[in-house]
Amino acid sequence: MITQTVASSAPGGSPVALRYALIPVHGYGIAGATVAQMLDPDGAGTARQLLPGEAVPYGALPVLLAETTVYGAVCVEQMLRGWTEGLPRPALVLISDAPARPVPAARYRVRALEARLAGVARVPYLPVLRTVESADEAMEHKDVRAAAEGLRRQMEGM
Repeated sequence: MITQTVASSAPGGSPVALRYALIPVHGYGIAGATVAQMLDPDGAGTARQLLPGEAVPYGALPVLLAETTVYGAVCVEQMLRGWTEGLPRPALVLISDAPARPVPAARYRVRALEARLAGVARVPYLPVLRTVESADEAMEHKDVRAAAEGLRRQMEGM
């Protein structure tokens, strides 16, 4: 993959570098869009989902997005198999798809992959994501805002 420098403008007009390049490993959906807003609450351009086939911008941390299913873990593994050594190790954000712990097969697979990742952050199950039309609407809910705070704290530690 070729990298490129990307800068966007903050609402005040000052340039802001892309910090998190989000890569959904098994498709685009409301959870990924919401995670992008969680990591960029001010809309300054510090986080965004990459388009299919888009290069990871220079200086941005690649962040794989996956649900806590076995299929999600398999998709993460496949993505890591083809990961280019010239890119930084990606972080992984696991988005809970149910109000229960992930099944053992998913947990074990992710645990086995952790050495190839910059870190793993977890987003709890947010039932409101099933009822909203947009990430903006999701961010109006206190549970989502609380999960966003927790996610940003986890990402800062990577």
